[in-house]
Amino acid sequence: MKGISYRGNTICFGKYALQALEPAWITSRQIEAGRRAMTRNARRGGKIWVRIFPDKPVTVRAPQKHVWGSGKGSPEYWVAVVKTRVESFMKWVE
Repeated sequence: MKGISYRGNTICFGKYALQALEPAWITSRQIEAGRRAMTRNARRGGKIWVRIFPDKPVTVRAPQKHVWGSGKGSPEYWVAVVKTRVESFMKWVE
């Protein structure tokens, strides 16, 4: 995954944001862990926006006993493709 994000790299909501420094796949579990950590930190005094969504399924195929024609496999987990300089979480603290 190459390139720099030219859209979604400014703070639209709130005062603070987390920005990706390198391209990566972020799993739905990682997104949820980040959201929980920010919610715990903000306590009741803030609002949090999550700007990324895991919409790409990742399938894992069994490496042994492979039979031709068995298909691609079922989705194991979901990821969000994030480019460099994408603002993923935004936070407003009162």
